[in-house]
Amino acid sequence: MLKPESLLIWFSLLIIGPGIRFSRADIGTASQYIPPYLPTACYGNDVSQFPTSNLFAAAGEGLWDNGAACGRQYLVRCISGSLPQACLIPGETIQVRIVDRAQTSVSRPSRDGTSLVLSNTAFQTIANPAVPYLNIDFQQL
Repeated sequence: MLKPESLLIWFSLLIIGPGIRFSRADIGTASQYIPPYLPTACYGNDVSQFPTSNLFAAAGEGLWDNGAACGRQYLVRCISGSLPQACLIPGETIQVRIVDRAQTSVSRPSRDGTSLVLSNTAFQTIANPAVPYLNIDFQQL
């Protein structure tokens, strides 16, 4: 027979459990870069590499993985920034495709050493463009 304390724990988990969300997202930083974007480390001068939405990014060194990052898709959400009200719409999530390596991109990022360097379209979709970098959570699809 279960002790009353054990029953209370199981009952609490049964009631509270469905409300607990486990996330597979990572926390990092993002900066932005502007054209020219070609050539890229992933696909050279092939313009078909860019999604029609222009929501793409260059991978920072922690994600680059010797080029294996090319083509990966990430969900990116702005958490905060270096200025107040950096995030345009709290909770807004975008999907970006990796097309380049941040360290070797033709256009330099607004800040070095970030997890992702977002195209200016991607950055401006989730954040104030005047902000040099963001704190983000991101998840590979």
